Amino acid sequence: MCGLVFLKQLQKDLEEVKELLTKATRKRVRDVLMTEKHKLEIEIKNQPPPKPKDVAEEEKLSLGGYTVKINNYGWDQSDKFIKIYISLNGVQKLPSENVQVNFTERSFDLLVKNLNGKNYTMTFNNLMKPISVEGSSRKIKTDMILVMCRKKREEKWDCLTQVEKESKEKEKASYDTSDPSEGLMNLLKKMYAEGDDEIKRTINKAWVESREKQFKGDIPMDI
Repeated sequence: MCGLVFLKQLQKDLEEVKELLTKATRKRVRDVLMTEKHKLEIEIKNQPPPKPKDVAEEEKLSLGGYTVKINNYGWDQSDKFIKIYISLNGVQKLPSENVQVNFTERSFDLLVKNLNGKNYTMTFNNLMKPISVEGSSRKIKTDMILVMCRKKREEKWDCLTQVEKESKEKEKASYDTSDPSEGLMNLLKKMYAEGDDEIKRTINKAWVESREKQFKGDIPMDI
């Protein structure tokens, strides 16, 4: 049993002893209860403070239901804000404290507690550019949460995260080449790697036919 749970059990025992004390009328019974009350108070006092991990586990247990990771969202931007739109049916009916967003300069975490028996989370790490923690906020609308990330500098973001930017640059580099034949080859390799059996057979057939033409002299060898 973790320390936090054990401490809560002791506190409940103490509450029950106090309850019994209010009802006890015989001196001997009251003396026994007073002794037990004193022992519990000392034991509670001597308990080590709960660890952050225990508090996090307790928070997790208090949520109830199971947790769903949010993957679908939309985003837009203005000169001052990055706006992330998350659709959640009925979210406007929740108490405001059930929708929590924690911001850092390059990330934010969203937690929605107990929406129709489920909890929802979304985490964005490595935002493309720094944001202002104090200037960022969230708004609850009908069936939607709007996360407002205040830009530290009023400049356009090409992507939402650094990972997304690197992925786009890598993809662009695989096609953007000064040699057209090399770009075509990269495209064919990508199609072959990601394609089904039919696509692979088609590419293999085209490759074999191309090599045969080269050997026959129908097309230059350097193509």
